[in-house]
Amino acid sequence: MESKRKAFNSIDEYIANFPAEVQKKLRELRSVIKAAAPAAEERISYQIPAFTLKGNLVYFAAYKKHIGFYPTSSGIRAFKHELSIYEGGKGTVQFPIDKPLPLKLIRKIVKFRVAENLKNAEIKLSERK
Repeated sequence: MESKRKAFNSIDEYIANFPAEVQKKLRELRSVIKAAAPAAEERISYQIPAFTLKGNLVYFAAYKKHIGFYPTSSGIRAFKHELSIYEGGKGTVQFPIDKPLPLKLIRKIVKFRVAENLKNAEIKLSERK
């Protein structure tokens, strides 16, 4: 089910490329991210949806059997215990496409990433002075 490799100009365009039931999950995920990071900007990066706030925040993508969520390696480490029931890697977690998304956990991870990015931006700013 991975989207056909074409150039997307927006997250809406990316989501529209999938079957209705997957679109619903992707819209739900996007909504949770936007609520947890209202100041974040949406964009397409690496041809998948991305959110940025003082740097990369999180990415997500749909595949045949899972929704990939990419909160960077620090996001994975910080929630290692809660994410241990899912497949994943250093900077990614795979949520099975046939199960509900763990929206509360996703919200917590996004908020963690927002705080982390803001702190890192503040540190970089103070180092320039």
